[in-house]
Amino acid sequence: MGRIDRYLLSQLMAVFGLAALVLVLVYWINRAVVLFDQLITDGQSAWVFLEFTALALPSIIRIVLPIAAFAATLYALSRMSGDSELTVMQATGTSPWRLARPVLAFGVIAALLVSILAHVLVPASLVRLNARQAEIAQTATARLLREGEFISPTKGLTLYIREVTPANEIRGLLLSDTRSDEESTTYTAASAYLVRGDAGPQLVMVDGMIQRLERETGRLLATSFADLAYDLSGFLPSADDGGRSSRELPTWELLRPTPALAEETGKDEGTLFAEGQGRIAEALFAPVAALIALGSLLLGQFSRFGVWRQTIASIVLAILVKGVDSVAAQSVHDNPALWPLSYISAAVGFAVAALLLWQAGRPRCVRSEART
Repeated sequence: MGRIDRYLLSQLMAVFGLAALVLVLVYWINRAVVLFDQLITDGQSAWVFLEFTALALPSIIRIVLPIAAFAATLYALSRMSGDSELTVMQATGTSPWRLARPVLAFGVIAALLVSILAHVLVPASLVRLNARQAEIAQTATARLLREGEFISPTKGLTLYIREVTPANEIRGLLLSDTRSDEESTTYTAASAYLVRGDAGPQLVMVDGMIQRLERETGRLLATSFADLAYDLSGFLPSADDGGRSSRELPTWELLRPTPALAEETGKDEGTLFAEGQGRIAEALFAPVAALIALGSLLLGQFSRFGVWRQTIASIVLAILVKGVDSVAAQSVHDNPALWPLSYISAAVGFAVAALLLWQAGRPRCVRSEART
């Protein structure tokens, strides 16, 4: 690489690192707030909270890197334009296509980072995250089986167990549900079992009674039952069923789907293959956005008012390219046979960038002032 290439690439990488760090922190804080509410208030330790937020980082970085690459290109080149560095480079005979070489190299580096995340790190982190969620679900269920204590797993619900046998049979159960504003309900049972159903954990009560107290009238209704199932899935996390989702699969498995893999994920082979192609196409937005930013900034001439017009134009063009990607992704989702459309936004973006660079390289006519 030439000196100009190394200089431009160093400027872009420095700003890219800072932009990526700031954006990752913003996304991470938003995610951490949600996890804090779910885990800490559920009785989990701070270590579990840190582990879950760390496992969420690869997915966050995957989203942030293309945006950071675009923002870094805009900021670095705008600063160089304001310092007349781009003007000096062009005045010495450096063409827009020559300036595009280090920008393209920078975009390829960002695309490689996104690819590593999308193909390897994100699926691996999701596998670990789902496994830990299953462990947390089992721990949360086990917390209900405590003898001689009044337990409140959620506001308005109180559970008391007199005894738990070695066979996990619950004896002497009382369950008070006061979440409704109209009535309070109390369940008592001689015995009960905690089982896992399709929708989540179920509490099966045997030989018991339901007492409903209407708050407005003070009327008490009592009903006996031989057995009754009470759904606990509303306030307990559900464990994984053991099968992997398509998001947990590495890309090379998606590109070579088998009937067994389709049965495991619940998606047909064509959908899995299209999802793998979508991961590959996702990384192409980074070089596309960087080249669009360069082409837009080179269109304008030097101005003391800055390059805000070109900056706005590049943002609008990047949004339009992303809009094409969204439309194409929806079409592929509806019909996986249209998976080549996953690359249409990258093709459109490279075409727009090439057009901008070609326009920037055309000789400009200098308009003379009208003589009076």
